Amino acid sequence: MGRLFDLTGKKAVVTAAAQGIGRAVAEAFVAAGARVYACDINKAGMADLKGAEAVGLDAARLDHIESLADHTGPIDVLFNGVGWVHHGTILDCAEEDWRRAFTLNVDSMYRTIRTFLPGMVEKGGGTIVNMASVASSVIAVPNRFAYGASKAAVIGLTKSVAADFVGKGIRCNAIAAGTIDTPSLRDRMRAQGDFDQAMAGFVARQPVGRLGRSSEVAALALYLASEEAAFTTGQVHVIDGGWSNA
Repeated sequence: MGRLFDLTGKKAVVTAAAQGIGRAVAEAFVAAGARVYACDINKAGMADLKGAEAVGLDAARLDHIESLADHTGPIDVLFNGVGWVHHGTILDCAEEDWRRAFTLNVDSMYRTIRTFLPGMVEKGGGTIVNMASVASSVIAVPNRFAYGASKAAVIGLTKSVAADFVGKGIRCNAIAAGTIDTPSLRDRMRAQGDFDQAMAGFVARQPVGRLGRSSEVAALALYLASEEAAFTTGQVHVIDGGWSNA
């Protein structure tokens, strides 16, 4: 009997793979047998990522994405993990903050999907997994105006791609994560001035009593990328420790 969630023989592109969720997804895909192209603007941060090919990628640049596609050829799995969190309300969100949120959180996915999707269609199938957030159309989170709006757009993008290409063998799903313990989250905690107080605040809003783990999100991404999820498309999969139900 083969391994559960087997990606043997599949080619996968994983963005934001240097740390956090993207790193965990790349590791999970490698362990499942995929040929993984781990992509991040911080290529040096992937030097110790075993079993994957590290590729320097600025997901805000179409020429980088097109160069990546020329290098990989047609792929089977695309995981879009690039994201940026802006803190504040609409009144704290300058035009450049708004633009940056959509450039990194939405435009990057538009460009990667538009670049890799034709190859998937030509092959007769493929799967796309996009990182959204519960801070989106799922729930409203105070002081996450630009982030929530952009992640809501990711959900709309995901559902539209799924509806348009389901007849071509393409599956497209989103993961709406809650508060996940990642290096970027810890950096934001430190930036607030009192790390322990910030950590306590984040944990307090989790009904399950702790932050999520990148490995838990990666396990969900692996399922969605695998044939075990062959009947699943256009869905938003919430993994948030009960936060959105509180």
